[in-house]
Amino acid sequence: MASLAEEIKRRRTFAIISHPDAGKTTLTEKLLLFGGAIHIAGAVKSNKIKKTATSDWMEIEKQRGISVATSVMGFNYGDYKINILDTPGHQDFAEDTYRTLTAVDSVIIVVDVAKGVEQQTRRLMEVCRMRNTPVIIFVNKLDREGRDPFEILDELEAELKISVRPLSWPINIGAKFKGVYNIYEQSLDLFTPNKQKVSERVEIDNVNDARIDDAVGEKDAQKLRDDLELIEGVYPEFNVEDYRAGLVAPVFFGSALNTFGVKELLDCFVEIAPSPKPVTAEERTVEPYEEQFSGFVFKIHANMDPNHRSCIAFVKVCSGKFERNAPYRHIRSGKVLRFAAPTAFMAQKKSIVDEAYPGDIVGIPDTGTFKIGDTLTEGEMLHYKGLPSFSPEMFKYIENTDPMKSKQLEKGIQQLMDEGVAQLFINQFNGRKIIGTVGQLQFEVIQYRLLNEYGAQCRWEPISLHKACWIESDNPEDLAAFKKRKYQFMAVDKEGRDVFLADSGYVLSMARQDFPTIRFHFSSEF
Repeated sequence: MASLAEEIKRRRTFAIISHPDAGKTTLTEKLLLFGGAIHIAGAVKSNKIKKTATSDWMEIEKQRGISVATSVMGFNYGDYKINILDTPGHQDFAEDTYRTLTAVDSVIIVVDVAKGVEQQTRRLMEVCRMRNTPVIIFVNKLDREGRDPFEILDELEAELKISVRPLSWPINIGAKFKGVYNIYEQSLDLFTPNKQKVSERVEIDNVNDARIDDAVGEKDAQKLRDDLELIEGVYPEFNVEDYRAGLVAPVFFGSALNTFGVKELLDCFVEIAPSPKPVTAEERTVEPYEEQFSGFVFKIHANMDPNHRSCIAFVKVCSGKFERNAPYRHIRSGKVLRFAAPTAFMAQKKSIVDEAYPGDIVGIPDTGTFKIGDTLTEGEMLHYKGLPSFSPEMFKYIENTDPMKSKQLEKGIQQLMDEGVAQLFINQFNGRKIIGTVGQLQFEVIQYRLLNEYGAQCRWEPISLHKACWIESDNPEDLAAFKKRKYQFMAVDKEGRDVFLADSGYVLSMARQDFPTIRFHFSSEF
């Protein structure tokens, strides 16, 4: 039996984040391929293989070819246990990705060599910076025409505001792409475009080895040596501690679709990435090596299995060892719960687990007990810091189009809101339900899932709102006066907290001016 400390040391829990279409889901698949977790990569664009990507399992994702919900996948690679969280790249689902970043110890960012850093990637990097999460960058699609690698490095530094250090270097790019020199291990890999097998490795002693000239030709070999000399001159030597502190990002080059440069990334990643780190609760900082189990719910997903209308709560284990059927305290309700069928994931294939260690993600069947941010412990009163909900940017009334199905609609809305897909506000003036989201696509997803998973039909009606803000005050009379004056614009969220629905920026600033004792919040974490 491995000890708790050994189990923790071999765990690597990370998220893959990027802009849509940079190749994130493809990279996830190839990592699973090396871990032996899948045996054929479901090339998303190929018609020959009728399997869609392993990590995109919701029906709407298969239709659109984008990842909507975060998938969790665990596999063993050598001596390491790897947990990947594949996140949605589409900006309408940014909220899901922010929450996922609270459950990982490091991040791999995928960047398209032709497009460089895009808006979504910048925002996600800000979240990583807030939490000092270590980052590795994978520059993808080198088999297509793109920008000069040095130009890409400069852009990464400027846009992501982090120092970079290349640990592999491409030989040409696009049609002339010949391979990658692995700076970290001092080896050379030659490129052969093939989605299913790995390219060949040339045994060399160092960068001046004549075998490089034989493999890629003298001209390219000389350019490679010049580039490497420049890299050594410009970038400081790679230091693992700086990477783990979030100060420097190692950069790898490759083509995920052609399974090229992925193994180099994985081999270096398992070696340098941090094992599970201490997590801050409101009461104290919790070390992973503590004997007592603790963990928090960072995501809830409805209907993982369409045959059973069940929700699954995803729990990140923070300390100690999680055991099946052991009694754990649900801090918010004070109840003691036992879990008979906790699961581990491989996309939507799940298997029952008897134990899990810090860094692991466990799925717990949920019948409405859990909310995002709930803490589970062996009894100690701990509250892991909440996960923020940001004030939504788009609002619509949701209306039932089939009066016979109002129960199904109620249940569907409740489960999808608990999942954190969007936020629900109930207008106190007319009792109508308002759904708030950060993007248009979420309305389509909600409508689609209500129909396909709950058999409930809804329609959207326009409402013009500028912002929803949570309000509180130490002065009960002022709060009552405010609610009375603004009663047409008052709502409650699903926790029953007061929310002011401002229909314009002007109205909001006047309200703040007229009621100085009231505090207006734009995120639910206060």
